[in-house]
Amino acid sequence: MDKKMTLAEIRQKAETMPLEEAVSWLCDIIPDYGISVAKLADTFSKRLVRLREEKRRLLKMSEFEIHARKQGFVHIGGIDEAGRGPLAGPVVAGCVVLPENCFIEHLNDSKKLTPSMRDRLFDIIIEEAVDYGIGMVMPEEIDEINIYNATKKAMMQAVSNMKKTPDYLIIDAMELPLQISQLSLKKGDSLSISVAAASIIAKVTRDRWMEEAHKLYPQYGFDRHKGYGTEEHMEAIRKYGLCPIHRKSFTHGLVG
Repeated sequence: MDKKMTLAEIRQKAETMPLEEAVSWLCDIIPDYGISVAKLADTFSKRLVRLREEKRRLLKMSEFEIHARKQGFVHIGGIDEAGRGPLAGPVVAGCVVLPENCFIEHLNDSKKLTPSMRDRLFDIIIEEAVDYGIGMVMPEEIDEINIYNATKKAMMQAVSNMKKTPDYLIIDAMELPLQISQLSLKKGDSLSISVAAASIIAKVTRDRWMEEAHKLYPQYGFDRHKGYGTEEHMEAIRKYGLCPIHRKSFTHGLVG
């Protein structure tokens, strides 16, 4: 063993290896390098444990996709929405088809993730997805057809905006009038890897839309609350009235 390697060089070499291989190599050289490498091996071992736990978690979240594939379905899309509850802005839906045996570390229900993690995962999902589509229904139409129907419409738009129509859909707590085999799954964004991916696509798309709207209507603070009914937002409505992206059916009674 080359004893001239510094701890920094050892760490750098270990970082280039697959994690299991790195742990094995570090353990092998402990007799030659002593406690400093033993501590490094322990750090990498803990990282390996976390990785294995993450793989088990995501495998559990893939059970509905695995079952669908066993039934013969191939193009399996997960669907979720963002923005059913806010007082302003669109409702947005995403539909995502992930590759078989997909592993995207930290993928989860968008509500369980920080904004920075959602942004990072958004880019990874777009890169890794076999296919995806996004649908959006604006406030005026939400007022016309109600939020339930608007959510359905956004979901169907997301499906229609895909390159290839899915042959199976896993939908978060909703059924769609489409001639496609589907499963309505309550809390699907926590139970299905595809629906979780769709929840991130929908949430990030909507948040970015609201951040752009903030530039037009900065007095409402859309960049902070994204249109939800916070006290700050309701106070702004009372002070400034409604703007064009407010949902009138949601804000009735807040202005005179």
